[in-house]
Amino acid sequence: MEKEKENVRDMHMGKLVHMLSNQLKRRDSMEAGPSDLTHMQRLVLRFILLRSLHLDLYQKDIEEEFHIRKSTATGILQLLEKKGFISRESVEQDGRLKRLIPTKKAEGYREKILENIRENEARMEQGIPREDYEACKLVLWKVFENLMEEEKKEERRRRDESKTISINP
Repeated sequence: MEKEKENVRDMHMGKLVHMLSNQLKRRDSMEAGPSDLTHMQRLVLRFILLRSLHLDLYQKDIEEEFHIRKSTATGILQLLEKKGFISRESVEQDGRLKRLIPTKKAEGYREKILENIRENEARMEQGIPREDYEACKLVLWKVFENLMEEEKKEERRRRDESKTISINP
């Protein structure tokens, strides 16, 4: 345990999060989901499969969940549609709004994905007291919020700067 503390003490948080992210991606690519999709495409399909059980989903939900731009979400969804994993259905109230619907092909992966999630969660929690695990999740969430707040400040600064430039040519 002392060796672990020593290794982590000198490590940057970003590096540790990056290492963890890579490990999760490796596990994901070995297990659940269609192999002809990229990691990000599988994550989006997983999100659609799980959330569509309870809610109607739209492209905007994908953009917000994954913090990606509209063009990125459009490309991912077009590919998932082309490969037969989702379809888009017009909404009665607004023809421009398209609901995302998983196809039967996609639904065939749902149970395997759920099992993969349960297994990964159990693996990650192994040997860690529940309260420490929960505290870790809270700390990571706060780190995420801190970074998102910084990103929002930067976006506001850029918007204000572009307004100033367009007002004073």
